[in-house]
Amino acid sequence: MKIICDRAALLEAVNVVAAVVPQRSPSPALSCVKLTAGKNGNVGELTLAGTDAETSVQLTIHQVDVSQTGVAIVPAHKLQQIVGGLDQSDPTVTLELDGEQCSIKGANSRFKVFTYPAADYPPLPDFAAVVGGSAPQPARAVFTHQAGPLLRLIARTVFATARETSRYAINGVLMKRDGKRLEMVATDGRRLARCATSVKADAAAKEAGPTQCIVPTKALNLLQRLAGDPDGALQVAITDNRVFFGIHHPAMAEGKGKKGGGAGGGDGAVGPLKAVLSSALVEGQFPPFEDVIPKDSDKKITATTEGLARAVRQAAVLTNEESRGVKMAFSSKAKKVRLSSRAPEMGESEVDCDLSEYVGDDIEISFNPQFITEALKAVDEPEVTLEMKAPNKPGLLRAGSDFLYVVMPVNLPA
Repeated sequence: MKIICDRAALLEAVNVVAAVVPQRSPSPALSCVKLTAGKNGNVGELTLAGTDAETSVQLTIHQVDVSQTGVAIVPAHKLQQIVGGLDQSDPTVTLELDGEQCSIKGANSRFKVFTYPAADYPPLPDFAAVVGGSAPQPARAVFTHQAGPLLRLIARTVFATARETSRYAINGVLMKRDGKRLEMVATDGRRLARCATSVKADAAAKEAGPTQCIVPTKALNLLQRLAGDPDGALQVAITDNRVFFGIHHPAMAEGKGKKGGGAGGGDGAVGPLKAVLSSALVEGQFPPFEDVIPKDSDKKITATTEGLARAVRQAAVLTNEESRGVKMAFSSKAKKVRLSSRAPEMGESEVDCDLSEYVGDDIEISFNPQFITEALKAVDEPEVTLEMKAPNKPGLLRAGSDFLYVVMPVNLPA
């Protein structure tokens, strides 16, 4: 294998793939990136692959001149350090496999890194075979649409997933597809985020019928990095125990004269495949989240997203782990909310925030400021509404018609 690759493109690809590779593993090959240099006609391409045995990423770049095709198994984090440490003025980097060593050259730098035999690298799932039905575990559901709507759903839910909990089923995001409705739900037991959107139903989705699965948080964070272009097509395939995301470049639909035509409709008008992300699904039963969404709230406030977020951030400055909460005193007469916090040996704060609307009686309720801030950061609507019932009942935050967020109150020390 011998290639000359655009340095910036290679570094970006290595950073993404290395994110899935474990630094320590019983199998040395799992700590590596698999580099496959090939040609598609006269066009050179380099595919980088990495896996931790649960999640795998395959990413192809075309800013490469392939003199000799081949495969190299290179330690991931060493490759990341070397390419990242090259002079930023270097336009290209040369990689050449010579026996058990990979030579990496910049304009003024030369490295030789020991590699591993290609046969030692574990086989990765064949995305085309899974989608086409010829794999040992073929997809039970396949659908294709623009990446933008799914990325929006991920951003509005993934922050609410649990971290290191024995309730394994909430360590991921529930993804539900039923015809034109695509929905994602996440919870950590103290808050719940749900977001839904309408997408064009393709033939495969109709044939599969309603389907759902729990996608690990790690996989969704990687997907956000891989599917950066909202106009690109995103193909989703779900098997009994894995989920696959095929990320395509935007395509020019024939006869339509516009970018991305067909990416949302599942009519096959998609660009070339850019990357494939595969992940084991989270096992277990997702909790019945519909039961925790408040339905009897009698107090409703409307505030600007930016104003409320700023007030919560300011009030949260004087909190600590023992008093991790901000009291919110809502006044219907003044159309204001006063946010206050107090921490021993630190001090106290008071911040006033104007409200656009207020329906209902006055109420004082306390929330974890981080939970409120993260939800407000995830939405882009200019205004949000907050519905409440009582100081010991959960609050319900809404943004637009597709996002709701349930957050439990906290008890602050007197």
